Amino acid sequence: MADRVTVIGWDGSPLTAAARSALGAATLVAGAAHHLALPEVPPAAERIRLGSVSLAARRIAGHRGTAVVVADGDPGFFGVVRTLRAPEFGLEVEVVPAVSSVAAAFARAGMPWDDAQVVVAHRRTLRRAVNVCRAHTKVAVLTSPGAGPAELGLLLEGVHRTFVICEELGTEREQVTVVTSDKAADHTWRDPNVVIAIGGPVGAGDSGGWLAGRDPGAGPRGWTQPAEAYGGVLGEGETDVLRAAQLARLGPRVGDLVWDIGCGSGAFAVEAARAGAAVIAVDHDSEACARTEAAARRFGVQLQIVHGSAPHVLENLPEPDVVRVGGGGAAVVSAVADRRPQRIVTHAATRDAAELVGRDLTEHGYRVECALLQSVELDTRAWTETERSVAFLLSGLLPDRTG
Repeated sequence: MADRVTVIGWDGSPLTAAARSALGAATLVAGAAHHLALPEVPPAAERIRLGSVSLAARRIAGHRGTAVVVADGDPGFFGVVRTLRAPEFGLEVEVVPAVSSVAAAFARAGMPWDDAQVVVAHRRTLRRAVNVCRAHTKVAVLTSPGAGPAELGLLLEGVHRTFVICEELGTEREQVTVVTSDKAADHTWRDPNVVIAIGGPVGAGDSGGWLAGRDPGAGPRGWTQPAEAYGGVLGEGETDVLRAAQLARLGPRVGDLVWDIGCGSGAFAVEAARAGAAVIAVDHDSEACARTEAAARRFGVQLQIVHGSAPHVLENLPEPDVVRVGGGGAAVVSAVADRRPQRIVTHAATRDAAELVGRDLTEHGYRVECALLQSVELDTRAWTETERSVAFLLSGLLPDRTG
């Protein structure tokens, strides 16, 4: 095992005295090509081109001497420190940090970033990173080959964002470009790069918040809000008790894409978006789309609203993680199940309708649950009944997508 392992962050600035000292004593240095070309790297040191961090960690673990790993930005922020400290390698590391590439990107853009979401986009996480860009007004994306600005822009089809693309930060080839998301695929971008995706109302404000990133406590308390919050008119399938049960079954979260089909007043779509998910709200009624847009503005959330009739309008939408079917019946539920989201919820007014939907979900391979929900509102001045609602709540879970 290496006698000492030092991880040095590099942001293009002159190395600190601590970094120079560690490099000068190194018998093994791992890093990218531009790191290994630094004049401070001892000529006699073994050099490892840093591709797979896990492979490099194994080499370092078997090295007898002093090892240094050089990485761009702050190596403790979505960086190599996590892998090097994994139990299987048994490495104890000292870290010499630098300015993270995210901080540098926002500095180049002249923007604050305490209110930004920060995500990493690999091929396997690209869709989730895109969903965060759909749902939030300011997102920094640490990209990778095959999951860069062009791919982000293509998957954001239908959603307008401005991209600030920072290429090769800290090098002589550093470049900052501002384009709209739909134009990002028209260019070839150099790695490494950071994409700042901006959309919706973004302002520095008079004072900072208290929590970095999105504040989960922003807005009124409660998973669901009363009818008055949505103009006082809710559809048959939009009672707050039913919405709360649907939200509990679906569990929308950051990185998810939610379809709300038959969005009505926009109540469910807004509440799923408040949970941090990206939401596409669909309705054949233009007035419902307008109400949903107004509700999104009122609560300060990002929604993509699609005017059209399901199931046909669903064909060109991006793949959902979870879906609420608020209207359209068994035909729409069947079309949704064909797309294989992890969870589906819907409701029915009668047992026969519930059984029809339940059979269809079962035939599609979903595990089905059904509950009869009855809620009664009381006037607490006289404890008399003011309103009663009854609905069958159906939920389907796809066993092979349980994440």
